[in-house]
Amino acid sequence: MKSGASKADLIFLAVTLVCCGALLLMPGPRPLARQSGTPVRARVLATDDSLLETHGLLRFGSQRLEVRILEGEHRGEIFRAGNELRAQMELDKLFAPGDTAIVIVHESDRPGEAVLTAQDHDRSFWGILLAGSFCVLLCVFGSWTGAKALFSFVFSCLVIWKAVIPLVLAGLPAGWTIFGAVALLTAVIVYLVAGVTRKGLAAFAGASSGVLAGLVLAHLFGRFMKINGATMPYAQTLLYSGYENLNLQDLYIGAMMLACSGAVMDLAMDIASAVEEVARHNRQLPMRELVKSGLRVGRSVVGTMTTTLLLAYSGGYITLLMVFAAQGTSPWIFLNNPLVAAETVKTLIGSFSLVLVAPFTAWFAGFLFRPR
Repeated sequence: MKSGASKADLIFLAVTLVCCGALLLMPGPRPLARQSGTPVRARVLATDDSLLETHGLLRFGSQRLEVRILEGEHRGEIFRAGNELRAQMELDKLFAPGDTAIVIVHESDRPGEAVLTAQDHDRSFWGILLAGSFCVLLCVFGSWTGAKALFSFVFSCLVIWKAVIPLVLAGLPAGWTIFGAVALLTAVIVYLVAGVTRKGLAAFAGASSGVLAGLVLAHLFGRFMKINGATMPYAQTLLYSGYENLNLQDLYIGAMMLACSGAVMDLAMDIASAVEEVARHNRQLPMRELVKSGLRVGRSVVGTMTTTLLLAYSGGYITLLMVFAAQGTSPWIFLNNPLVAAETVKTLIGSFSLVLVAPFTAWFAGFLFRPR
């Protein structure tokens, strides 16, 4: 606690924890349909692939499994389960003896009988192990600051799952709803990490201004370039699930702001910290010189940060880029493809936000740290 837990920090941390508890108690979005059956974990004892057919690189048909239930009222019992393959490599899964699977148990009309359907591999153990290792490393390396960063991580997950998604599904404008959530997350993360200080206020103001400018640009160029938002994964499935009134273009714009907000926040904190350090070593520097110092730091960081966004977004669509390269598609057709255009807009608007957040944060930091 020596590294920096003031009374204001502790109060803010306590409020954040209370908010996390309140978000946990909030109900999620109302499902329009209930999944039939009960999901349970099961150990795969044996497999039968005789009903599977292979055509080229794709396999389809039915894989038969013999499984032992690991939990629930049928724990310890052995059943047969079906695993249907539909020749979709991104969704199909094959099981082998020794795997742990998630199966759906459908109770039969006959007492003591049940019909089982294999749904997917159980990845919870390794996921929990990875998450736990991350938490330990963050707290060990970052000490008190790392613990606060962990709280902000948990709070961000809860806000997105318990607030943003239900509100957007309920019909609120996705772009402005996500912007409000980003502003809230920026305040919580910045104040938890930097403390309730002038540095935290400067970083929050600069980051929020940059995201707001990016939101306006995203609305303009999303319409100019006719990006309809259907390029997002499962967008069409969402419409056919009973939410046909969703504005996919607005949702795409909000998702764009959410995706770039982390980099924007990082840059704002870098500039605010640099200006604070300069002002600490020379308390007589006027606001103009402090702003210039912030701008010089911003120029040094913006180049790498924009490249970071480009690499992050292109990494998610590297297979798409490889398909166009393999087909010899001309750059003109390539750049006008809806998927490529959507990623191009996302990268450029995120970069715009990054570039704009530098002068905003430098000005706010210079104003807050100017000589009194």
